[in-house]
Amino acid sequence: MHYKKYIKQYEDLVTSREQTRAGFISFALEKNRRSTPYIESAKSFKQYAQLAETPKDLLNIPQIRLPLLTAAGLSDKALNYFTEKDKDEAINELIKNFLEPAGETFVDEAVYRFLLIKGDSLGGSMRNLVGAIAQQRLIRTLLSNMSIMNINYNWIDTRYPTKWQPKPMDDYEIENNLKAISWSIDEKKRTLAFNLTIPRVSKNIDICLFGCGIDKYNNGKTEPTTIIMLGELKGGIDPAGADEHWKTASSALSRIRNSCNEIIPHLKTSFVGAAIEKSMAREIWDQLESGVLDHAANMTVEEQLINYCDWILSI
Repeated sequence: MHYKKYIKQYEDLVTSREQTRAGFISFALEKNRRSTPYIESAKSFKQYAQLAETPKDLLNIPQIRLPLLTAAGLSDKALNYFTEKDKDEAINELIKNFLEPAGETFVDEAVYRFLLIKGDSLGGSMRNLVGAIAQQRLIRTLLSNMSIMNINYNWIDTRYPTKWQPKPMDDYEIENNLKAISWSIDEKKRTLAFNLTIPRVSKNIDICLFGCGIDKYNNGKTEPTTIIMLGELKGGIDPAGADEHWKTASSALSRIRNSCNEIIPHLKTSFVGAAIEKSMAREIWDQLESGVLDHAANMTVEEQLINYCDWILSI
């Protein structure tokens, strides 16, 4: 039981208050980093907007048409459904209802509204990035394990999804674009891929390990019998959503086992999560002890994540 090296009781799976705080800080730093382009755009917006003497003069500055539309509350997606006349009307409504009432501070008002809408957009993209950031951390840990074990590999870049590439001399930040990775240990070929829809399950699965090399991988559309392990990854750090994430993951893993049981009787399943509360830790532990779940890890605990990646390399 590989997991027992660092998980000897259910309490070992629980995310501590310190780990939760560290996770929130890390997320906040990433959010601040990704907000930099919006802030710089707002500075340029303000510089151009200050050329206007009145709110209506803003319409005569072509360089700021797009940020004015953003300030009016329109997203980039929404603009696809607007004619130029519709866009003019939206900007005029912004001027009439918000910028003219602001008086001499109309430029600041426009910039604040631009940042407000961009901030909302950033919040939505950050929610989508939670899973991506968790995946990147898992991949980086796996690459680190492979590095110290001197394991060579080939990998697929999401930007070039049909081309296998050799291990780079410098693997700095390749986790940001890695879709699949393949290696061989003692002539045992393995390929690990992320976010694949497995035909037998008909659902997107976070972590997929195949018992084949690059010649038979075929973007995951291999013979079902080559599937060794399927796992769920939940990177959200907020304790408030932890139980719901586990319920979703547990249901998905149950579906996987039920749909694959006949053709892959020895299929392994696993779970990796960032926010693990006591109640769900007990359930995960019970599934580990009963053999329903083969491995689990709290990704905020470095030793557990390293051990999980070591397990992947060993099976």
